[in-house]
Amino acid sequence: MNIFTVLTKDERTHGRIGRLELPHGTVETPMFMPVGTNGTVKAMHHRSVEDIGYRLILANTYHLYLRPGTDVLESYGGLHRFSSWKHNILTDSGGFQIFSLAGLRTIKEEGVTFRSHIDGSLHHLTPEGVVDIQQIIGSDIMMCLDVCTPPEITHAQARDALEITTRWAKRSKMQWLSGTRKTDGALFGIIQGNFYKDLRRISALEIGELDFPGVAIGGLSVGEQRNVFIEYLGHTAELIDRSKPRYVMGIGTPDYILEAVSQGIDIFDCVLATRTARNGSVFTDDGMIQLKKARHAYDQDPIMEGCPCCACTSYSRGYLRHLFKTHEILGLMLASEHNLTYLYRLMEQVKAHIKGGSFDSFKRAYLQRYRISGGQPVT
Repeated sequence: MNIFTVLTKDERTHGRIGRLELPHGTVETPMFMPVGTNGTVKAMHHRSVEDIGYRLILANTYHLYLRPGTDVLESYGGLHRFSSWKHNILTDSGGFQIFSLAGLRTIKEEGVTFRSHIDGSLHHLTPEGVVDIQQIIGSDIMMCLDVCTPPEITHAQARDALEITTRWAKRSKMQWLSGTRKTDGALFGIIQGNFYKDLRRISALEIGELDFPGVAIGGLSVGEQRNVFIEYLGHTAELIDRSKPRYVMGIGTPDYILEAVSQGIDIFDCVLATRTARNGSVFTDDGMIQLKKARHAYDQDPIMEGCPCCACTSYSRGYLRHLFKTHEILGLMLASEHNLTYLYRLMEQVKAHIKGGSFDSFKRAYLQRYRISGGQPVT
């Protein structure tokens, strides 16, 4: 199943432009995906997400399995109709959420048993069952159930998790191909191996041999230092078939995104863009601005000159500060639209510079300016 075509390669980095053919339309990479955990991007109307230009969003299998549940989703014919989103949806396997439950879950060969964070009810999921759930959701891209691991575990522990992940990947692919709930969605395998390069190589080889339509790099963005992230991202990306789309989960700041693009990553997502927006932090080319700060009370400038979002074309920083200080929902909506617009336009700039052969210089100039503040809220 070939869903990906490389269109343009950057000469100085591993950056590239690709075309991803999915059931609900073609999307161009590299691209950032907004996160819609429960079938909605928080504080955003689907039409606004669409108007920005996004054609692929992420939803969460774990959360949708618990609420509204597979019976409801199946009665609607899937999440697209249930949520009135007509474009593509990628669903993660729920593995990270289950990993985050710590004492509330048990991982065994057959699958994972966990207690719901909502009501404490007991649930059991297998790799096959997770594929079935994502097919009920109607996912355009599905992820295999994997074993997420935290930093600083032993080599033996990481090896055990890797081996279970590989066996689960084989079972997931068999279920996907079996036709039990056959859909047109593509199934991606996930590379694990923690922060051990030999294990990453083994995992990349084993997942690669399964010939999934796409490959995700797991086990990063779990609390490691930035230089460690870059080192292991580059090491792992080099091991993946270049004809496959590559996906890294959980990165959403401009500096991490640009580093990922330069390593040949095609897809990435993170809740950070909308989560920080709801707390009043917004992206600019000079780092993040915290709109709640007192210095913005009389500021009549937009968040960023030239940005076409509603917040920047219609409102001042002073008014946006007022909305946050008075806990008005409009503030959350405007800041969320700005951050998603900013990242979408950044990706358009990235693609333009890859096409023009100037991505490397663009990246260096951008990061030098953005890191004046360390990428953190500055004013």
